[in-house]
Amino acid sequence: MATDEDMITRISIEPEKQSLLDHHTEKHFTAGEVVRDIIIGVSDGLTVPFALAAGLSGANASSSIVLTAGIAEVAAGAISMGLGGYLAAKSEADHYAREMKREQEEIVAVPETEAAEVAEILAQYGVEPHEYSPVVNALRKNPQAWLDFMMRFELGLEKPNPKRALQSAFTIAIAYVLGGLVPLFPYMFIPQALNAVVASAAITLIALFIFGYAKGHFTGSRPFRSAFETTFIGAIASAAAFCLAKVVQH
Repeated sequence: MATDEDMITRISIEPEKQSLLDHHTEKHFTAGEVVRDIIIGVSDGLTVPFALAAGLSGANASSSIVLTAGIAEVAAGAISMGLGGYLAAKSEADHYAREMKREQEEIVAVPETEAAEVAEILAQYGVEPHEYSPVVNALRKNPQAWLDFMMRFELGLEKPNPKRALQSAFTIAIAYVLGGLVPLFPYMFIPQALNAVVASAAITLIALFIFGYAKGHFTGSRPFRSAFETTFIGAIASAAAFCLAKVVQH
C-alpha cells in the first residue's frame, strides 16, 4: 500500500492553480489541541488550589499549613490531570488504529460496497453521478487515498499525532502547576491565612480574568464574556469552599 509520502509526490494540479496556491496564504489557527490542554490545565490549576486554600483559610489554618496542603494538591493534581490527558489521547489514537484496520479490511474484502459508500458521501455534497464516478475510480486506484478518504469523510476521524499523548500529558501538567501556584503565592509571604486569602483572592481573580480573556480570544468567542464567566466560576468555587469550611468548623 502506498505511503503518505508517495501520495504527496504524485499529487499534481494545473500550473495556474498551483501558482494561485503559492501566492495565497491562509490564516487559520491550527494549535487547537494545545490550547485546549492549556485551558484544561490552567483553569483547574487556578480554581482547585484556590478553593482549597480558601477553605483551609476559613478553617483558621495557618499560612504554612495552607501552603503545604496547596503544594501537595498542585503536585497530585498535575500528575492526575497529566495522566488523564495522556490516557485520553492514547485512547483516541487506539480508536483510530482499530477503525483504520477495520476499514482497510473492508476495502479489500468488499471493494464494491466501499466504492458505493464513497459515491454516497459525494452525493451528500451535491455531486452528480457523472461527476463523482471519476473520483470513485481514481480513489480505487489509490488504496491509501481511498483509506484516508473513508476515515475522514465516512467515520469523521482525523489521524492523531503519534506524539500527542505525551505532549498532552506534559502540557496539561505544566499548565496546572503554573495555574496552581498563583493562588498560593500570597501564603508564602503573609503568615496569617485570613489575611493571605484576601490577597490570594485578588490575585487569582485577576489571573482568572486575564486567562478567561485569552481563552476567549484564542477560541474565537467573545473575550470579555469569557473573562467574566471564568472569573465568576472561580469566585463561586472559592466562596463555596470558604463558607463550607466555616460551617464545618462551627
